[in-house]
Amino acid sequence: MEEANQVSHAGLVDKVATFLREHIVMDRFQPGQRLPERKLAEELDVSRTPLREALKILATEGLVVLLPHRGAVVADVSPEDMKEKAYVLSVLEQAAGELTCQRASDGDIAELKALHYEMKAAFIRLDRQAYFRLNQSIHNRIVALSGNATLVDMHANLSRQLYRVRYLSNEKTEKWSRAMDEHEAIMAALEARDSERLGIELRKHLGKTWMKYASTEQASSTPTLSS
Repeated sequence: MEEANQVSHAGLVDKVATFLREHIVMDRFQPGQRLPERKLAEELDVSRTPLREALKILATEGLVVLLPHRGAVVADVSPEDMKEKAYVLSVLEQAAGELTCQRASDGDIAELKALHYEMKAAFIRLDRQAYFRLNQSIHNRIVALSGNATLVDMHANLSRQLYRVRYLSNEKTEKWSRAMDEHEAIMAALEARDSERLGIELRKHLGKTWMKYASTEQASSTPTLSS
């Protein structure tokens, strides 16, 4: 009974963490914004204990900062730090792609192809949330299939910190279209089991993600003149 309660509590904490993570990723909670515990606990219909545990998880992921006397605040990471993290993530995905080409079974590749088609359908429907979730599933699955546990752990940690960057990088339709084209190239390389090409495509994709995000942020911070 006690074990069942622990599992139930852990599931609740994970559910709350997922809710907060997605709201941060999609810019509903913005950098520097305070996350009021009482209001969030009421909205989610949970006690403050699982909420605080969820916030601690997000703090380890670099998505929130826990400040004395202020509570949890959405992290505001500098563009330079984000660029460094994106570079390291691109190197990890390049290495993972090369290993996956060598290790993945035909069934594994078929599974990734199915996810790709689901993601493409979300793109056609203009469903950004579904597209993003499937996109992350594809990247994470490619890394998992590398069979390198250290690489998987490092990738998971960095990927969580860059969730918001990756979501916002496709905010504009033309950038989103380019990202979809890049994923077509990634899948083509994977199906051909061309490890070198897959690694290069993944590395370029992550680099372009950062560039698209940086240009979006620059445009949003540039004052516009009224006509």
